[in-house]
Amino acid sequence: MNRPPTILCIDDEELGLLVRKAVLERAGYHVLTAAEGKQGLELFDNNSIDGVVLDYSMPGMNGMEIARIMRNRKPHVPILLHSAYVGLPPEAIALASHTLTKGSGPADLLRSVEQLVGHGGKH
Repeated sequence: MNRPPTILCIDDEELGLLVRKAVLERAGYHVLTAAEGKQGLELFDNNSIDGVVLDYSMPGMNGMEIARIMRNRKPHVPILLHSAYVGLPPEAIALASHTLTKGSGPADLLRSVEQLVGHGGKH
């Protein structure tokens, strides 16, 4: 039996992180979460990650810095940059495989993650 795709979600907003985890797990994904960049990079390095949902604006390392490190370490892993900001810097957009504005509903998140990793969930 194939393992479900593993998605790493990194966001400093605990409630949003828990909601995304629940939505993705209900759709059949295995989800790892981190509340900050350093922890997220440790999970990224030590697990087989199929896709990353990464918040752009966080204290410490922002999403662009984290995405740059991830691209250097495992360039094949797709990254969804998830942000409340509509006008992300072009450098950040260039590092992401896909972007999604926060406030989009669960269906938009699922659709974006499905495009990211090519997994149709449990539909």
